Order: sequence, then C-alpha cells, then structure tokens
Amino acid sequence: MSEVSISPVTAKIAVPRFSEFRRVYKVMFSRGVVVFGVFTIIVFIIVAATAPWLAPYDPLEQDLRATLQQPSKMHLLGTDELGRDTLSRIIYGSQISLLVGIVVVTIAGAIGMLMGLVAGYFGGWVNAIIMRINDALMSLPPIVLMLALCAALGGGLRSILISVGIVLAPTYCRLMCAQILTLKESDFVTAADVVGANDLRIMVRHLLPNAFPPLLVLLTINLGTAIMFEATLSFLGIGIKPPTATWGNMVMDGYRFLLKNPILSFAPGLSITLLVLGFNTVGDGLRDALDPRLRGTI
Repeated sequence: MSEVSISPVTAKIAVPRFSEFRRVYKVMFSRGVVVFGVFTIIVFIIVAATAPWLAPYDPLEQDLRATLQQPSKMHLLGTDELGRDTLSRIIYGSQISLLVGIVVVTIAGAIGMLMGLVAGYFGGWVNAIIMRINDALMSLPPIVLMLALCAALGGGLRSILISVGIVLAPTYCRLMCAQILTLKESDFVTAADVVGANDLRIMVRHLLPNAFPPLLVLLTINLGTAIMFEATLSFLGIGIKPPTATWGNMVMDGYRFLLKNPILSFAPGLSITLLVLGFNTVGDGLRDALDPRLRGTI
C-alpha cells in the first residue's frame, strides 16, 4: 500500500479548528476595554462579597464628633454629615447595587423572554395582544413609569425590583419575538414539526437556544442599566430609604456639601460610573464575539 504524502504547501495552508468557546473567548478578550470591564466587575463582586471583613467601620455607625471630615488615615474617604465612614458605606452599597442588577435582570429577562417566545411562535391574536401591552409600556418614559410605580408601591427595595423589572421586560420581549419570527421558518424547526415534536419542545429545545445569544448581550448591558435606575430612584428619594447605604442616596446626601466636601458625592458617583461602564463594555464585547457581522466595531 502506497503512503499518502502531504506536500509542504498543503501543510502550510491547513487551518486549525477551534472550539466555539475558544473563538468567542479570543474575539471578546482581544480588546483592552473589555478586559478592563471584566476586571472592574470582578473587583466589585469581590468587594460586595467580602464587605463585612473589608469595610473598616460599620456603615450605620454614627459619630457626631467627626462629621464631614476630609480624607485621612482614620477615614480614607472622609465622613458624612452624621460621622459615618464614607468608604464603608460605599463598600456596603456595592451589595445593594449588584443585588438589584442581578435580581431585576433575572426577573425581567425571564418574563420578557417568555412573552416574546410565545408571541413570536404563535403569532396572530396572541402576538397582537402581547405586543400592544409591550408598546404601551415602552411608550412611557422609563423614569416617569418607575417613579409612578415606586410611589404607588411605597418605595423600598421591593418597589425598585418591581418597577425597574417592569421597565426592562419589554426590551427582552421585543428582541425575543423578533428572533423567533425569523427562526421559526428555519428548516430545523420544520423538521422537528414533521417528526411530531410538540409546541413546547420546539420552543424550549430548538428555538430558545438559537435565539439566546443576542439576548445574552442585552442581559449583560441591562445589568448596568438596572444599577443606574436604582441609583436614580434612590437619588430622588423614592428608592431604598436611609439609613441603608446605597450609592444613589449617598450622592444625594453629599450633594448638599458639594463645595465643602465634594468626595461625598464624587466617590459613590464614580463607583456607579465604573460598574455601569464595566457591564456595558462586557456586553459590547459579547456582541462582537457572538455576532460575526459586528466584530471589531465599538
């Protein structure tokens, strides 16, 4: 039997095959801004998880003899008008921000994607009803709708989770519906229908996994959006009530002393900016990695 030889030219042009995970990883982390975003998110997660050990003081402990102090060795970011340590409150505030972001995106994403999946798959009057509800919610300015819902529900963490979730859910519904309307005409869906797969199996087993990548990008970006909405509501005094440490009410409390002690507002405001920027850059990196048509764009 004669041996098959491979010419040097053929060997040089052979293209190595990479797994899909390695391809996504390589494309996503090829940009420095995405690496910065991932690093920022990891740092804030570690800070939130280790807050009881990392914070130098109790965030609720008041010391009226040490009010509005400038940064020092005792208080690295100074103290507020009640003598509470600013750094400790920022560290504990990261817990609230991440909790709101994760819970809101999970609930809003689950409800919105389910509604979009049903609307896109069944079409007809089901699609018409769901989309009209969706259009009604999206026609209102987000901040107005959140303020109205929070005021009606009495404020607090539960009100924020509900109001921000209602504002964000339509975005998932519309994107999922658009994805399903395109995918349900594909050959693999027709083949599943021919072999006798029921509607639930087609939606969950075949349509949802193929429609999920663009929604993963939206989920990541909306984590930052939810954190920003929570800070906005707390800043306006309708969100989480004092003395709980949140970045939004810290910015509001420090606003009165902006000229005398600007770090009281600047430090929590910078924390909001960095965390939101981190989620936005990671979402942008996922978009580039999962959508070949948009790779390399910002």
